[in-house]
Amino acid sequence: MFAVFPKNAVEAPEPSKAEVKGCIPSWLQGTLLRNGPGIFSVGDTSYNHWFDGMAIMHSFTFKHGEMTHRSRFLRGDTYKANMAANRIAVSEMGTMAYPDPSKSVIVKVVTFLNHTVPDFTDNGASNIIKYGNEYHATSETNYIRKIDPVTLDTQDKVDYLKYLPVNLATSHPHYDKEGNAYNIGTSIAEKGKTKYILFKVPAVPEKDKGKNCHALKNARVLCTVPCRSLLTPSYYHSFGMTDNYFIFIEQPFKLDIIRMATAYMRGVNWASCLKFCPEENTLIHLIDRNTGKEVETKYYTGAMVVYHHINAFEDDGHVIFDVIAYSDNKLYDMFYLKKKTDASDVSFAKSSYRRFALPVQADKSIPSAENLVTLKYTTATAVKEKEGKLICQAEVLNEGFDLPRINYDINGKRHRFVYGTCVEESTLKTKIGKFDTETKEMMYWYEENCSPSEPVFIPRPTGESEDDGVVITSVISSNPDQSGFILILDGQTFKEVARAYVNAELQMDMHGYFIPQEC
Repeated sequence: MFAVFPKNAVEAPEPSKAEVKGCIPSWLQGTLLRNGPGIFSVGDTSYNHWFDGMAIMHSFTFKHGEMTHRSRFLRGDTYKANMAANRIAVSEMGTMAYPDPSKSVIVKVVTFLNHTVPDFTDNGASNIIKYGNEYHATSETNYIRKIDPVTLDTQDKVDYLKYLPVNLATSHPHYDKEGNAYNIGTSIAEKGKTKYILFKVPAVPEKDKGKNCHALKNARVLCTVPCRSLLTPSYYHSFGMTDNYFIFIEQPFKLDIIRMATAYMRGVNWASCLKFCPEENTLIHLIDRNTGKEVETKYYTGAMVVYHHINAFEDDGHVIFDVIAYSDNKLYDMFYLKKKTDASDVSFAKSSYRRFALPVQADKSIPSAENLVTLKYTTATAVKEKEGKLICQAEVLNEGFDLPRINYDINGKRHRFVYGTCVEESTLKTKIGKFDTETKEMMYWYEENCSPSEPVFIPRPTGESEDDGVVITSVISSNPDQSGFILILDGQTFKEVARAYVNAELQMDMHGYFIPQEC
């Protein structure tokens, strides 16, 4: 089934107790925040792409075996401008907004200038991220929106550019056990250079607790990586992190800055300025967290498009990292909204779970054309082309799998299990799975006419194994007389433990964040 034009969501801002079937574990205490597009038309105007829709946030709070739900639209500047104009007034990546024809010439000129040097949207519909003690709705622009994680009220607009020279930043930061956050952004033509900037947002220090200052005030640049091309930086959605290294993939899926600056004048959207260059290779940057410098060896692989890193870890002189990769950029095109069910003109993008192994210190005595990977549990290779340059080939562990999550308590360590959505020739997800990277076996959850979201693993506080916990996913149901629900699966057996039916509509969403209840 092809994704058809969705209807606008209806928010449910008041907390509502769900109807629970089964038994929610007593140890499961906290709130799962989910985020994704919810409004697709305003007045007589409609968005062209699903990713462009205005954000709606959902919260699912678990306490004493019960669950409470609420939802709210993200009421940022984009939302307010669109609602005030009763039309789409702020451009998104896949939808260019043009002034009402009745507006004055001055308004049209200002709109044109705003699109030549874009002032991006604050419609953070991709994920929920945490900096310091504060939670934010985010996409990938320089703007994030602080939110109240309890009421879902929209709060301050935060501009990365006030703290760091980044025009774009990922919606998938990493966190360590001390509460520090790590992220990467792109600095476009700053002082004549385009570069990628890895930065750290420290946990809130004691001296700043209770003060009205944003955690980004203490952000620190850890490393800068020069872009291979000044005016065509790579697009990326996530990155990898181990105890001692960052992994950044500079892929030949690029944003053409010149074309982007002229897109409005040419009557095309910004997404059309993304180009995939299959004839080019992919450069894998391995950065030492202790020195802030890249390792001497350069790692290359074939052209690919990666949105989601799964995990990375170190083993016997290697850095191993797992990603979900595509052979081209067709995935984005699959989410263009069409008021029809005929998908004959849309090519399906199939994902593959790929494992790469990077020898950190290549033995200079080894001759060219030799594989330097010595690990026995992977068929991934890194062949020496010449001194300081390795050509890497991944081991493909699985296909048709995306939106991966692990037990984040072992992020940066060797993992065995991965939870994700299983997709076929559609943007509609019908299954979620638990994948065993050792046996290569997959366990599934499936129910007729149901579409689950990204699964989130929550470890049991006293758990003794990697998969000791539960997996939570929100499920849209098209079955008669069945509302949407939160599904809770046993992390080990992948069998249903409980489900909680909500008294409101759920939507297909993107990503989320679980906030454990403080003891």
